[in-house]
Amino acid sequence: MMGMAKPHIIGEELVEEVITGEEHDAAPAERPEELRLLEALLFAAGEPLDDKTLRSRMPEGVDIASAMRRLQAEYAPRGVNLVRIAGKWMFRTANDLAWLLARDSVEPKKLSRAANETLAIIAYHQPVTRAEIEDIRGVTVSKGTIDVLMETGWVRPRGRRKAPGRPLTFGTTETFLSHFGLEAIGDLPGLDELKGTGLFDGRLPAGFSVPLPSDDAALREDEDPLEPGDLDLGLAPRPAPEE
Repeated sequence: MMGMAKPHIIGEELVEEVITGEEHDAAPAERPEELRLLEALLFAAGEPLDDKTLRSRMPEGVDIASAMRRLQAEYAPRGVNLVRIAGKWMFRTANDLAWLLARDSVEPKKLSRAANETLAIIAYHQPVTRAEIEDIRGVTVSKGTIDVLMETGWVRPRGRRKAPGRPLTFGTTETFLSHFGLEAIGDLPGLDELKGTGLFDGRLPAGFSVPLPSDDAALREDEDPLEPGDLDLGLAPRPAPEE
């Protein structure tokens, strides 16, 4: 292969440097094999993967936390980013490129004000019953409002409160976290962040605070699990048929 003349100016002299093809091709930087393995696992997976699953499929001794941080940094400037949602890893289109896919996406219906307020109350106060939602909002919540939130996959029935009437308790889902780009429910904005958005005008009642949200799937002491009788409402999974 013929050399290529490359001019360099040193002071007032023009020096011609001949570079051979072998010298021009820089050797690729060495990259740990575990990064290739992790990429393959994440791209091939049909759903997000958690650290435990990744660790079980990797060679012994691989530092998953360190490898994922490096892989996340590598993909940060690319069109596809590596993100952690609800404690699980997945690749998704970079936020600033979402407009490229807008024509192929279905235009979602906007939630009503009542649905938005109800969703916020469930997210911050879960597990919460319909009566408790109404007490916080100060107005009646129609059954249709909660039905809409359940149809979106953002809200789910958790169990039944150990109280007269045994009302259903509601909480958020992993789909909720994924849609709003949250790694955990604790990443919801606190009072100071909400004030910064201009949602409050400074005339808050004395002692007002925003609760620290928790979406722990385990039922609390004041909750009972859903029963087979709830199947008629489609609220609990059907039991497996007996053999």
